[in-house]
Amino acid sequence: MNIHRPMTVISFALLFAAPLVAQQPAAPATDPVTVIKQSLQKSAASIRQYQWVESTTVSMKGEVKSQTQATCYYGADGKVQKVPVTAPPAEDKKRGLRGKIVENKKEEISASMKEAVALVHQYIPPDPARIQAAKDAGRLTLTPPDQKGSVVVVVKDYLKAGDSLTINLNAAAGLLTGVAVSTFTDAKEAVGLKVTTATLPDGTVYASQTNLDVAAQNLAVAIANSGYRKAGS
Repeated sequence: MNIHRPMTVISFALLFAAPLVAQQPAAPATDPVTVIKQSLQKSAASIRQYQWVESTTVSMKGEVKSQTQATCYYGADGKVQKVPVTAPPAEDKKRGLRGKIVENKKEEISASMKEAVALVHQYIPPDPARIQAAKDAGRLTLTPPDQKGSVVVVVKDYLKAGDSLTINLNAAAGLLTGVAVSTFTDAKEAVGLKVTTATLPDGTVYASQTNLDVAAQNLAVAIANSGYRKAGS
């Protein structure tokens, strides 16, 4: 898969409303973790009805190295299938020692990017079970809702010791508005991921823009997802 940055920690205490009168039932508390889990589970199921266009840009040291587009949809095996929209242009390969150096560098970039992408797939979309486990273990912190009902949830050591997963949540609407990951490869190279989400008319949350950085390699991948429509329509 052609693809495709890192955050802060805060604290929060959930307050539960007491009944005003003995016979009056208590007002239900809205637990942000429950809202996140429900949103993730709902979207994971409904997104499978759609197909969309994924546009991927890979850059090195700020210079665009490749741009591709693919039509994406979920196959019968539950995995995302990708059909290139256009074939990548033929490369003008250099000869001799310089050409060999260029090819070796491309292989190095490709290997680094594949490792980073494979790692990120373990974070996105977030796993509701891991979020609940982090809460139970005291590794999850939250900010109190602001006037717009926005909450920031930070999970420490989400997948490995020293990493973090941050989720931005509109608790009032029950929708995720963004996700960020700070992690590292086996070679201890920092990998940062920032996801901006959007919502389809049926309430399905999807990653509209994803930005992946491998700082040590000066590599950046930007992925934009658009054109969502029901598969077969």
